[in-house]
Amino acid sequence: MQGVVIKSTGSWYIVKTVDGELLNCRIRGKFRMQDIKSTNPIVVGDKVLLSQEEDSFLIDELFDRKNIIVRKSVNLSKQTHILASNIDQAILVVTMQSPQTSTGFIDRFLVSAQAYGVDVVILFNKTDLYDKETLALLKERRSIYEKIGYRCLSKSTLNDDLSDIKELMKAKVNVISGHSGVGKSTLLNSIQPNLNITTQEISEQHQQGQHTTTFSEMHDLDFGASIIDTPGVRGFGLIEMDKYELGDYFVELFKLKSDCKFNNCLHINEPKCAVKLALENGEIAPSRYKNYLNMLEQDEESFRINRYEK
Repeated sequence: MQGVVIKSTGSWYIVKTVDGELLNCRIRGKFRMQDIKSTNPIVVGDKVLLSQEEDSFLIDELFDRKNIIVRKSVNLSKQTHILASNIDQAILVVTMQSPQTSTGFIDRFLVSAQAYGVDVVILFNKTDLYDKETLALLKERRSIYEKIGYRCLSKSTLNDDLSDIKELMKAKVNVISGHSGVGKSTLLNSIQPNLNITTQEISEQHQQGQHTTTFSEMHDLDFGASIIDTPGVRGFGLIEMDKYELGDYFVELFKLKSDCKFNNCLHINEPKCAVKLALENGEIAPSRYKNYLNMLEQDEESFRINRYEK
């Protein structure tokens, strides 16, 4: 039997077969012995081959993945943690406060998505909570990402009409990601109320979200879309890649790369660097360039480790 993993709890998996049947499955023992670099060998969105032994269903084989959303594991720095696979679009939910999503987090997510060929929509949420100054900052930040080609939306998913988001999601497998507390569960409950996904209040003391989604899960929506709800993440460690590749995943840096004097330019102190010139001319956002440098510095060790291979 073949099917798609729609829920993962770490040890048990719910697989939806091609006939629409939902089966509780475990990974066959020998599967765990394979050389898998991620903390989770099977993830939501995976297409798998099943077998039955008496009353149990086992996952025997993982089919090739089209793409993944992946980050470095926080606790096991040399391993990766895959959030989802075989997705058509990622919706990154960000907030300006309660909690605040940093540009560093946004750019790390975008770099990871770009590296694996995943399209991203950035949803600026909780606009109903912002004063004029914060709304002005939101507009400025949104313009940075729209200028380089990302689709951006500004919403109160609690109060606003979400028909444009539904239209974006139609006929696609969408993954919803972001910090805990940015409103992912509220978004899903708003676009399809009968999902009844649990939401929690923001911690007043720490202005951080509480983890309401414990495990990743895929939901089929009434308007012809599928959504993968992922647990909120507070950090997003970069996947391992060659440091000379990092700039390729910043779309505005990649466009200028061929104009640099050196083809292996890191855009730091090299002469006749097109990126540095564009930065001086105001054509590149300082926050994006700063985050690029921070990624080079903070992940220097990981650049010596080979990237996860599909």
